[in-house]
Amino acid sequence: MAPVSRSVTVAAVGAVAAVAAGIGASQAFASATPTPTTGTAATAPAAPRPDGDGDGHGPGGHRGGPGTGMDTAALAKALGVSESKLSAALQSAREATRPSTPPAQGTRPSEADRTAREKAMAAALAKALGVSESKVQAALDSVRSQREAEHRSDLVTRLDAAVKAGTLSAADKASVLKAFDAGVLGGPRP
Repeated sequence: MAPVSRSVTVAAVGAVAAVAAGIGASQAFASATPTPTTGTAATAPAAPRPDGDGDGHGPGGHRGGPGTGMDTAALAKALGVSESKLSAALQSAREATRPSTPPAQGTRPSEADRTAREKAMAAALAKALGVSESKVQAALDSVRSQREAEHRSDLVTRLDAAVKAGTLSAADKASVLKAFDAGVLGGPRP
């Protein structure tokens, strides 16, 4: 096999990083606030997405309907409540924590703003469900951790295929996973 030029290697890593960053960014945006599914869609599988894996899950493996970023079934189970009760509580919590003025278009919240909003959401959800904030936070953390593990597993599968096809080297794969694990490419938040 002919040696791969440095520019080809950099371009390949850049392309994988861009794809992974796009997936990570969409998941980060989707998980900023949990969104319940409505009606019977909460218990029915979501429709397959063109960028998903064909079974109703997006590229990160999340369930609960397109764009929700939250596996409401797993969260309801972790909290010991029904999905319908969780959906109603999530709606109530979202309304209670909605900012009085929307942020300017194109602006992103700071890490402190995002953390404060998540804490307020967990408190409002706990109040709506009649459970402790610590139980809600533990359940949210557990569901998020599970989703991140599924996302990493999916990424490893895709990287393994690229290595097998010769598109990436094993070192490229290790670099992408290192960036993912550091939270640079949509992996766990530091």
